[in-house]
Amino acid sequence: MSPLRALRHFLTCHSTHALRAPANALPTAVRSLLLPAAWAIWRTGVCGWPLLSALALGGALAGPASGQSVDIPAPQAPSGRAQTDLPLEVIHTLRQAKVPPSALSVQITPLPDGTAAAKAWPRHLSHHAQASVNPASVMKLFTTYAGLSLLGPDHVWRNQVYTDGPVRDGVLHGSLIVRGSGDPKLVVERLQDLLAQVRAAGVREVRGDIVLDRSVFDVRERSEPFDDEPLRPYNVGPDGLLLNFKAVVYKFTPDTASGLVQVRFEPPLAGLSAPTQLPLSQAPCSDWRRQLQADFSQAQQVRFAGRYPASCGEREWPVAYPEPEAYAPRVMQALWLGAGGQLTGQVRYGTRPASAKLLLEAPSLPLSAIIQDINKFSNNVMAQQLYLTLSSELGAPGRLEASRLRLSQWWRQGFAGVDEPVLDNGSGLSRTERSTAQALTALLQAAHASPHARHFVDSLAIAGVDGTAARLKDRSPQSPVIGNAWLKTGSLRDVASVAGYVQGQSGQRYTLVAVLHHPNAHQARAALDQLLEWTVRDLDASTASRRPPNTPERKTAQRSAAR
Repeated sequence: MSPLRALRHFLTCHSTHALRAPANALPTAVRSLLLPAAWAIWRTGVCGWPLLSALALGGALAGPASGQSVDIPAPQAPSGRAQTDLPLEVIHTLRQAKVPPSALSVQITPLPDGTAAAKAWPRHLSHHAQASVNPASVMKLFTTYAGLSLLGPDHVWRNQVYTDGPVRDGVLHGSLIVRGSGDPKLVVERLQDLLAQVRAAGVREVRGDIVLDRSVFDVRERSEPFDDEPLRPYNVGPDGLLLNFKAVVYKFTPDTASGLVQVRFEPPLAGLSAPTQLPLSQAPCSDWRRQLQADFSQAQQVRFAGRYPASCGEREWPVAYPEPEAYAPRVMQALWLGAGGQLTGQVRYGTRPASAKLLLEAPSLPLSAIIQDINKFSNNVMAQQLYLTLSSELGAPGRLEASRLRLSQWWRQGFAGVDEPVLDNGSGLSRTERSTAQALTALLQAAHASPHARHFVDSLAIAGVDGTAARLKDRSPQSPVIGNAWLKTGSLRDVASVAGYVQGQSGQRYTLVAVLHHPNAHQARAALDQLLEWTVRDLDASTASRRPPNTPERKTAQRSAAR
């Protein structure tokens, strides 16, 4: 067999035999074609993206069709074979939750250039890592890193305001057009600032309509909500002119002296009516929303038939507006009139006429700030806005299918040989999105080696400190993971997941991906915390690595967990 033919043969790492081939199985002629680093990687049994990245034969990765370079320096996996046996405490937790080990996919891999103390025996675990699973909101990692790579951390969305008619003495004789850019975070404060800029530019009265142009995206509202909670803000759909996440926030401030709670809502919506006061109760604060007996069935008339527990203190309740199509016109009208503007026409949807002239442009927050909200706080609609922008920024209206194609092209060019993720809307709020732990590991390793590593890591929640990972401190106040892991969490009805970076006590940093997919996944969530802690406590790795891989205790635990 020629060296090149042998090389192609040994790079087909899809069979168990290939993954576990002994180090001396690779012919000398093939070894001479590999860089030393690639040879070390092959010996570990790690195939796909790290091996291809280390080959001197392949050259640089090709850029995308648009002419932009794909910013994905491919990392190299460290030496040392990954263990496949789960830690005993994880096995016990799964058994108690009646979750079989096969329902857990895990990949824990050291990052290159760890400290000398960790290099000999780093944590390295692979368990069902090639299984295609739904990792829930962890899928946002694909969207946000693709955004950084394709758009850049300084990318901004540019909201524009046009006039279709002359402006004389502060009066616009024609329509005012607000053209959305797909801005993921055009919240009420920024919308108020935009309208203040319109007034500062000389338009105080509109003798025509205010036209809302959202044609930058070609999407429609879902005919059915994702689940049976249609008024939860995570169910809000994307929009080319997304205002304040299409949500109303009700604020409750108790006044024990009067026995009443003051009720306010924001942003203002034209025509929306809601009670301003409610009676207090002495009931416990548990399930306080149910105690209010809220009725949101009439979009213009909110009712609370119950009482508010005084023990709750001040609380907020964000609710998705029940008529999402009417939300933006009603908010725009209320804010324009509330700021002292005048309007003779109506606020309606439409598109910018060719004759309209640009009045002003207002940039969004930069992408580096946007992805912090997406990943730290798992904002679904912001993730979908970014996902659609991957296609809209090419010039045509953003569509889900076009964004899937662009992300697929980006993946194949930068991660050749790694199973491609299956994306639906880029947020993980989907029953069809899929990935493997290996693919997520490839993404995390590449992101950590890229020029955008700081922005990507900063977008993740710090374990026990902020975002969706803050609750780890409540579950385990003394956990060594607190402050030592940067994570994206995920949760669906049958899914609990976590992925990100973990700092070991040895100084070695790791990528970690763990996905539970089972009807009892949430009862077994502690297993994810245990995997994080096992990774942090890597100073024990040298002792653990020298133990026989299948002790009687481990075999018994594995058999019990599988029952």
